[in-house]
Amino acid sequence: MFISVLDLFKIGIGPSSSHTMGPMTAANVFRDHVDQLISQTPDDLNYRVYCVLKGSLAFTGRGHATDRAVALGLHGHSPVSLAGEDVNALTAKLWATDTLQLTSGREIGFNPEDDIVFDKSDPLPQHPNGMIFYLLDEEGKKILSETFFSIGGGFICTLAEINQLNAPLKMESAGLYPYPFDSAIGMLEMSQQSGLSIAEMKRANELTRMSAQELEQGLDSIWKAMCHCVEQGLTAEGRLPGGLSIRRRAKDLYEQLQMHPEKATLNDWLCAYAMAVNEENAAGHMVVTAPTNGAAGVIPAVIYYLLKHEGGTEQQVRDFLLTAAAIGGLIKHLSSISGAEVGCQGEVGSAAAMAAAGLCAVRGGTTEQVENAAEIALEHHLGMTCDPVGGLVQVPCIERNGFGAIKAHTAAALACRGTGEHFIPLDNCINAMKQTGLEMSHKYKETSLGGLAVSVSITEC
Repeated sequence: MFISVLDLFKIGIGPSSSHTMGPMTAANVFRDHVDQLISQTPDDLNYRVYCVLKGSLAFTGRGHATDRAVALGLHGHSPVSLAGEDVNALTAKLWATDTLQLTSGREIGFNPEDDIVFDKSDPLPQHPNGMIFYLLDEEGKKILSETFFSIGGGFICTLAEINQLNAPLKMESAGLYPYPFDSAIGMLEMSQQSGLSIAEMKRANELTRMSAQELEQGLDSIWKAMCHCVEQGLTAEGRLPGGLSIRRRAKDLYEQLQMHPEKATLNDWLCAYAMAVNEENAAGHMVVTAPTNGAAGVIPAVIYYLLKHEGGTEQQVRDFLLTAAAIGGLIKHLSSISGAEVGCQGEVGSAAAMAAAGLCAVRGGTTEQVENAAEIALEHHLGMTCDPVGGLVQVPCIERNGFGAIKAHTAAALACRGTGEHFIPLDNCINAMKQTGLEMSHKYKETSLGGLAVSVSITEC
């Protein structure tokens, strides 16, 4: 099992990796397939594209900007290309047109208002985040149809791919990598046999695909983007879009802490940093999946505190990210990081486990202590629902990232003071998370049909 650190941490835009970045990527792929198909047909033939969103994408797609993402993707935009762009202005321009121009120069019909359908009937059986794209001829006949699933963290797969695997991931042969661990117990055994840390094994695996310079540059770019998100969020003010009129709080909190640092606690700083990132995410600005957009503030907050308050180094940041990616890859392989599939335990819970492992590692923890730190953090997020108010990644998502960072820090501290010996192995905890998610009502899995989402009306917010 192998998921690259540069795939798990992806630079893109908010507010959601599964509802924004994934659908945009899928739409872009479909656009290319359409272009290839109709470039071989007469120029006087007219075509039209439309998209049907299913399951969680239908229920909370408007609040998560899924329709905007689909339109942007069909017009040739990708999440990373839009980082730092004025997406609102671009979207307004696209909403005013009835066509899209393909790379080949052909124009086909597409009106986002009419040609993106939020279908709230039964979801597709394979995954709650499904979408179906169609290409129609001028008589309305379906010329091409493709089904995609957004499986969390900006990853997508096709119908054929998801039917081939229990955990729908694009796997590569284990034989290609020197340390192909696909479980926590395997990771522990390989570390003991090789004498290498998790970060060192992960680095060795990555170097089979890229040079050391490419890896370091990639890791540094990820951290630079994360750092930018923190610092932008700490200076921004106003209210977030979407209808809830939620006021940004990170800047005010940060200024209070700077004014009276003697009264500031670790928890205060972590909340300020994490909330800054997730306010940026809620605004639709640049963010890094870590491992998802909804949980994007946890890891940056913990690293930012390490650098700003504890004298952390650039090399520690790289080792942190490599260790965190190893843990995140295991969780994605053995369970899910999708809130629509397993609830927020798969998003903030996974992020906290990754952050705890990374922090424990750079503090000198053994492989056993690192595995223990990840387990502690994940264990104390088990059962966490995903029930965003108004279908927006704001309440309780923004504050929840602060608490996830606090739990990660606590888990790393507990693990570092232990021997690494503990009762519940990480593999078992991941499996418990998966089973809990399978048994969780769909009302609490990013549909906004239960929990907090229905406990308060929009007008009361």
